[in-house]
Amino acid sequence: MTLDPWSNLSRYTPPDIRALQNQKLRRFISEQLYPFSPHYRQVFDRLGIKPDEIRTVEDLKRIPFTSKTDFIATPEHPDKSREFVLQPNRETIRRHWPLAKQLPILFLAFQKGQDYAQEKISREYRPSFVTFTTGTTNKPVSFLYSEWDIRNLYLSGSRMLNLFGIKKDERIFNMFPYAPHLAFWQVVFAGLAECVTIFSSGGGKCLATEGQIAAILRMRPSILLGVPSYVYHVLREARDKKSRMEFLRQVVLGAARVTEGFKSKLRELLFDMGAAEVAILGTYGFTEARCAWAECPAQPGHNSGYHLYPDQEIIEIIDPDTGEVKKAGEDGEIVYTPLDARGSVVLRYRTGDFVKGGVSFSPCPYCHRGVARLSTDITRLSDVKGLNLSKIKGSLVNLNDLANVLNEMPNITEWQVEIKKRNDDPHDVDELLVYISPKEGCDRNKLEVNIRKNIQLCSEVSPNAVNFLSLEEIVRRLELETANKEKRILDTRPRS
Repeated sequence: MTLDPWSNLSRYTPPDIRALQNQKLRRFISEQLYPFSPHYRQVFDRLGIKPDEIRTVEDLKRIPFTSKTDFIATPEHPDKSREFVLQPNRETIRRHWPLAKQLPILFLAFQKGQDYAQEKISREYRPSFVTFTTGTTNKPVSFLYSEWDIRNLYLSGSRMLNLFGIKKDERIFNMFPYAPHLAFWQVVFAGLAECVTIFSSGGGKCLATEGQIAAILRMRPSILLGVPSYVYHVLREARDKKSRMEFLRQVVLGAARVTEGFKSKLRELLFDMGAAEVAILGTYGFTEARCAWAECPAQPGHNSGYHLYPDQEIIEIIDPDTGEVKKAGEDGEIVYTPLDARGSVVLRYRTGDFVKGGVSFSPCPYCHRGVARLSTDITRLSDVKGLNLSKIKGSLVNLNDLANVLNEMPNITEWQVEIKKRNDDPHDVDELLVYISPKEGCDRNKLEVNIRKNIQLCSEVSPNAVNFLSLEEIVRRLELETANKEKRILDTRPRS
């Protein structure tokens, strides 16, 4: 059964949505977050903020941001992430819940017994599932889900498939790596929510490329989901084996940024295998939100933006330097606040993701839903690296710009960038090395000139070397078939 047709919410006006968010925020802060979160109760008390003073989205400005560093364990707090888990007890429920909210529990205890009522509350809050951050910037951090949060994971999954226009008789092939990470499980729960046939291959670590291709050809799915680089790798191998995949109508990509240039290269592969009109869609999510958002189908060269769930969260866009909240459509860092969460809960969470174009509140021009949409032009603030390429001065290089340049060059099959210290000496200058697997028959000298020129234009630095490798060697360097995330850009410099 479809859990949420999304029809009523998508027809709300922006003022209606803001009124709904204000109402849900008030209840969430006063009845869930402040009473049951050890971390945020301490924050509110330290700053003298009463929970009933947070009445509107604008009032969130009074609350400090949360960031990844807040979860890092210390000797004084060895289990820091546990402090973000909602932990109700009889006393806090009695003190903070209004009588109207307590009465149904009291009636249930009278009707079916105290143990039954206690178990019902416990199931709403007791952690029963866990995913982890990938640990690309810090050590992996656990995020706990209760039965309530699993229901919300069903809900977001159902909305995504609804957005894609998935029919009940279609088959889905899930190529995300099998791991305790959000991407894999969001797809699993989406299929369960909509009762759609789904096969989860587990990615390269569970089923090698040959097995992936064989399973796809046997299942003949209409929808394929996975990490962009691995999906491209598998489809490229399938094309080289003269496989036909005319049954595919959508490819949905997640866990990494997807540019229009990359989509174009993927369409070219699919066209060669008989899939002439495939919609290639991006998704966006992060562990702390415990859900993902997606694009709806649009014409090639266009994208709708990620359709948000305004009844489930508040998305703020802030100036990453000052913390000032930006207006609709303005660039800034994405900040996330849930409105209906249990388990591990964060408030005003700074994602470290910078979005150009911010949030749009106008109806989607493709599916006409009225929910807010987040621009797809998102990069990680941590991907701007300082490089000291000479003894004289350093340069700031946006690694996403390098990735875009290399992804969109048609004569490059695969690539990798490495940042290292010259002679592996931590006191020497930095080196930027590019490894390339070129398309067969291309002019390598001309390609190297174009690579150097394009990287210079986008970053104002030039590679120290452009190395040409075989496809097999670069696939091995990338760990496409063995790692949960490919090693696309390596920074092997010793950490200070």
